Amino acid sequence: MTIEFMSDDLLLTTETARRLYHDYAADMPIYDYHCHLPPADIAADRNFDNLTQIWLNGDHYKWRAMRSNGIDERFITGSASDYEKFEKWSQTAPYAIGNPLYVWTHLELKRPFGITGKRLGPDTAKEIYDRCSEMLRSPEFSVRNIMRKMNVKMVCTTEDPLDNLEHHQKIAADNFDITVSTAWRPDKALACENVESLNEWINGLEKAADCQISSFDDYLTAIRKRHDYFHANGCRIADHGLTIIPAADYTESQINDIFNKLRSGRPIGVDDCLKFQSALLYELMVMNHQKNWSQQLHFGALRNNNSRMMNILGPDTGYDSISDFHCAQPLARLLDRLDRNNQLTRTILYNLNPADNELMATMLGNFQDGKTPGKIQYGSGWWFLDQRDGMQKQMTVLANLGLLSRFVGMLTDSRSFLSYPRHEYFRRILCKLLGEWAAIGEIPNDTKSLGPMVQNICFNNAQSYFQIELPGR
Repeated sequence: MTIEFMSDDLLLTTETARRLYHDYAADMPIYDYHCHLPPADIAADRNFDNLTQIWLNGDHYKWRAMRSNGIDERFITGSASDYEKFEKWSQTAPYAIGNPLYVWTHLELKRPFGITGKRLGPDTAKEIYDRCSEMLRSPEFSVRNIMRKMNVKMVCTTEDPLDNLEHHQKIAADNFDITVSTAWRPDKALACENVESLNEWINGLEKAADCQISSFDDYLTAIRKRHDYFHANGCRIADHGLTIIPAADYTESQINDIFNKLRSGRPIGVDDCLKFQSALLYELMVMNHQKNWSQQLHFGALRNNNSRMMNILGPDTGYDSISDFHCAQPLARLLDRLDRNNQLTRTILYNLNPADNELMATMLGNFQDGKTPGKIQYGSGWWFLDQRDGMQKQMTVLANLGLLSRFVGMLTDSRSFLSYPRHEYFRRILCKLLGEWAAIGEIPNDTKSLGPMVQNICFNNAQSYFQIELPGR
């Protein structure tokens, strides 16, 4: 069969897939448990002035595509006007066929803007830009109303331990009908590769925690105070972005010596850095367990590869790639170190290298506790893997080696309020996969039994897993 571009049956290759999507998946609410949205915009219920501001600013996925299309940096992160930047994206979009950006772009024009039957390109750029920008300036398209239009029920942003969470407090005080939580992201606490930056962060921690830090024990005490503060403000999720998985052996005296050296401003060697990170990550994960938080481990990224552009633009600007470090043994050691003392909380593992897919899926089974369904999760296709093949492979591997039915599903991992159609993209791929398995007799062709499974993966499993109270539920 032939499916028309952006039709209601997009990606749905079988009748079972179409029934699963339209009857079960499409209307499920969105539980976006990991993103990088700015909470200040939600607190202020911001209206964006134009489509570039909400769609292109900060989106390094699009920036990479534009650079690959020969677009000068002035039209990406530089001084060009907002419309000039959008015009250059419109020139790039037709060349993105086969990249998920092409489908996402047209899904995001369709929802929430209602633009159908038009492909973004140089000939439609002005019309689309003007039409969407006019809508964005109206009260109906404030960020809170966009979230409502997309049937969002929960969003979890990502904050550093030094954040005062004032924006989350404002959102909570407003009794906003969508839960906006925060995730604790203490990556800077472990960043001992740059002694000067680490000490600046520790100095900030002293102020935030209102205590002096002169020893590793002091450091843990101050971090714990901030952990308590986040918990008091509704945080129930920790998020750890790791270059590698630190799980080296260490002694208490070694860590004290290493911390003293760091605090005096002296650099440390690679081995000592690994020991320091191993000790601190363990303690952080123990804190997560003590508060019954869920935690996420993201690893496998090789960041900031272009030093010239890093010096000009800084991190998170589109110069990262997949890494190939060995993760099996250190990951097993880390999880076992925690499980040994019954201090391993609900944990989601995200790998960026697809070569590690089966490794991840088999690691889960080593640390399930026989009490919490899906306690150790294999996270959705992340970053470079949140495309059709990446998502299908992740779910297929999880089904082959674990329990797909217990999967907590999709997240946007995005900085844009227009990224919620990524959940639709994921749900269509999920239904496509199940429909194709049913078509060859691998699973029952029974939508009444498969439908609830789809709904669980779309929303219900995440709601149960993260244990965050939602309004009206």
